[in-house]
Amino acid sequence: MYSPQQSHYFAHWLSLEGSYEESLTKTIASAKVDMNPHQIQAALFALRSPLSKGVILADEVGLGKTIEACLVLAQRWAEQKRTLLLIVPATLRKQWSQELLDKFALPSVILEAKNYNKAKKEGITNPFDVKNWQDAAIVIVSYEFAAGKKLELERLPWDLVVFDEAHKLRNIYKKEGAKIAKALSSALLNCPKILMTATPLQNSLLELYGLVSVIDDYFFGNLASFKARYSGTNIAPEELDLLRKRLSTIVNRTLRKQVQETGSFNFTRRYSITEDFTPSAQEQALYDQVSNYLMRDDLIAVKPMAKHLVTLVIRKILASSSYAIQGTLEKMISRLEDKTSLVENLQTDFEAMQELHGNEENDTTENIAPHALQEEIKTLSHFKQLATNIDKNAKAEALQRVLLRAFEMTERLGGARKAVIFTESIRTQSWLFKLLSKHGFNDNIVLLNGSNNDPNSQKIYRDWLKKHKDSVRISGSKSADMKAALVDKFRDDSTIMISTEAGAEGINLQFCSLLINYDLPWNPQRVEQRIGRIHRYGQKHDVVVVNFINKGNRADERVFELLSEKFQLFEGVFGASDEILGSIESGIDIERRINAIYQKCRSEKVINKEFDILQKELKIDIDNQVKNTSHSIFETFDTDVIKRLNMQHEKTAQKIGTYQHMMMRLAKAELPNAQFEKDSFYYNGICYDLNWPQAEAHNAQFFRPNEGLGKKVLAQAKARNLASSAQLDFDYSQLETQRSDVKHYIGQSGELIIEKYTIKTLKQKQEFLLVSACTDNGDILAAETAHRLLLIPAKVEEIQIDLKQKSLLDNNLQTLRNQHFAKAEQDNEQYYEEETEKLEYWSTDRRIALNIKMRQLDKEISNARRFARQLPTLKEKIQAKRALKKLERERDNTMLNYHEEKKKIEAQEDKLLDEVAEALEMQTETKPLFSLRWTLKG
Repeated sequence: MYSPQQSHYFAHWLSLEGSYEESLTKTIASAKVDMNPHQIQAALFALRSPLSKGVILADEVGLGKTIEACLVLAQRWAEQKRTLLLIVPATLRKQWSQELLDKFALPSVILEAKNYNKAKKEGITNPFDVKNWQDAAIVIVSYEFAAGKKLELERLPWDLVVFDEAHKLRNIYKKEGAKIAKALSSALLNCPKILMTATPLQNSLLELYGLVSVIDDYFFGNLASFKARYSGTNIAPEELDLLRKRLSTIVNRTLRKQVQETGSFNFTRRYSITEDFTPSAQEQALYDQVSNYLMRDDLIAVKPMAKHLVTLVIRKILASSSYAIQGTLEKMISRLEDKTSLVENLQTDFEAMQELHGNEENDTTENIAPHALQEEIKTLSHFKQLATNIDKNAKAEALQRVLLRAFEMTERLGGARKAVIFTESIRTQSWLFKLLSKHGFNDNIVLLNGSNNDPNSQKIYRDWLKKHKDSVRISGSKSADMKAALVDKFRDDSTIMISTEAGAEGINLQFCSLLINYDLPWNPQRVEQRIGRIHRYGQKHDVVVVNFINKGNRADERVFELLSEKFQLFEGVFGASDEILGSIESGIDIERRINAIYQKCRSEKVINKEFDILQKELKIDIDNQVKNTSHSIFETFDTDVIKRLNMQHEKTAQKIGTYQHMMMRLAKAELPNAQFEKDSFYYNGICYDLNWPQAEAHNAQFFRPNEGLGKKVLAQAKARNLASSAQLDFDYSQLETQRSDVKHYIGQSGELIIEKYTIKTLKQKQEFLLVSACTDNGDILAAETAHRLLLIPAKVEEIQIDLKQKSLLDNNLQTLRNQHFAKAEQDNEQYYEEETEKLEYWSTDRRIALNIKMRQLDKEISNARRFARQLPTLKEKIQAKRALKKLERERDNTMLNYHEEKKKIEAQEDKLLDEVAEALEMQTETKPLFSLRWTLKG
């Protein structure tokens, strides 16, 4: 149906490097993901200008920022830019690796100490340059590992660096601390970057300054000028408008409510089930006695400097299970007997301990009266005996009651019969595993914790390694691969996953829609993090969240009310807002305040009173945080966003459709023996589909140009050597879609030339296929019509011909070149104007900083004079006068240097603009592909 010439044209069209928008369409069409308009918009924002040093992708939680960044990485990979770096929290490394492979067919390598040192021993100078010791791949590293390898990082010219959870860098502007952020910023100074964070602004506008400075040193002048212009409590409206305008070029933020309004992104709901339980008399006695013990001021086991941390953890373990508290009490007794640190011992019982408050001081039990020591050991031994004697666990019975009911609800909502159960105690996890195994779930439970040393987990891990031997799924990082193995086991074979806080981040469980908080954290951010494992991008069903309410403990009830009603974690579409979660992370230590209530309140009346006060204070704190930090910096009218996203949706769908049709034409041209249907075909007994969801559903191969058969036929057609000329007989009756402009030429014949035209700058390459066609009468076909002519099925006749209209066709080619060159020149002019405006703002900032310095010196001099006049003795007045003279000299020197500094700033601005102009200087290339005679019949 199609000639080799047409196949050659299809292949070149499919692999053109074009404008950021055109190129991205091809990347989207090759991805195994339902791309949403806001994600495409974010990727286009990141790719928009070749002069950009980077952007902050700041969509709200749950909108799929990972997909946005993967899309940009895939685009750079398609442009043959292979020096790509991902810096992520250690627990997310495997997740990123899997996402890149599964959805975008992009290879990656997780670089860590083991394979880094191995490469070094094998003579690799810089293991970050992975193409020197394996195939090219995207490098994935943790923040800590990357910062420790600063020298190696800075030796490579990275094409793109992506930072996930980039708010970790936000305090870089501070003189003290932020060592990792400063090391990474220094090492990657001139590399283009993408920073991903849902909370680019949490506690202070200076954090936003910090993040932007990581990307571009010439965006804001310096810290002093930024503070003066933007960080005061009463920012002038015009300054705020200017800040918003400046940030709109470097920060992209879309809200969940905006995306929901477009209807393109289906957010599932959350439903809550609460199960009440009342502790037995034995359980209540244990709780009361341990609680009263923790309230004492004369404890030996819990020293004052570590009291907050230790009492918090013990209360959490006590609320978890009597089985868990037995082990903790044993450790407390051993700690007293051996005079060792309880803080260190408790970390093996409660994984979140170090994460919650990792800087508490460890105390020892030196210089304690022997009698007091023995009395406390005796008390703790009594508690341990109470715990050992408990043979009934009310919360565990409540779990067994609610589990089947929750499964039924989940299945009614369309979800799978799977549940993830979160506990804060490693001992409770082990105990629940035994309990549920005895009650119908034997061999259907997976455990996930910080070590996973149990035999069952180790077997799962070994089986997974065996299954994926020699596969890219194995990263080489045992912790990352262990998590991947356990998640796979849960997805494919198991009904229940029991997880500690180790599973609260870094894993995707969208295939599960039931979450059970066996133990409920007091921090809403940690609760939201847990729920985010299942209620996230890609979840197709409404989710169910189960919580337990202890009716024998009013404080526990009020904690649940706080999390449920005030933070809205368990019901609705979105969960807690980013503003609230960001406020808690950045300044409100909610766990410390709740623990203080437990520590001092002995009656229900006092508990209620204290929680009422806490809720009121939290509201004030959070309102102030939101008010002081947001300043409407990222405010965009919802209607504008929604309209833009809807337009993007329509445009993308159209472009992807065009791209898929061209892929199908290529398949028909290169695989004449295949059996074709609308969007799929059979070749050598295998079904191939252009739509990845259909391919997944029907166990077919996804036909895309970057892997497998698609990659093979594309390379084959593109590399084909064609005769210098031929005749193509187009048959309009075979055209699937009627084209009136082409139909006009039925019965006519003519000539055609096609070439690839390339425009290059230092930062960008754009390729165009130029088709120049005319009739034998000398009528030039419109450019779009000439392209459409090549889409009509045709027969080829290889003949030697001399083009009679070559001069006419060449002149038309030159006209087409001029049009594309003019458009590229227009785009470059816009890029130049944007950079010019940015640098003008930068130089203004710097000049403002000079003015601020002089005003500060004037103020210091004025204060120093006033102070000197009030001194009582001549000696003090002489010393003060000398100090004053020193300040005056500094002020005078600053004034003298003012104009010199201004000149330096202006010179630097000119130098930067010259660099921009050089980067935009265009060069062109032309490459003839083929020429032919043509006829068109009806």
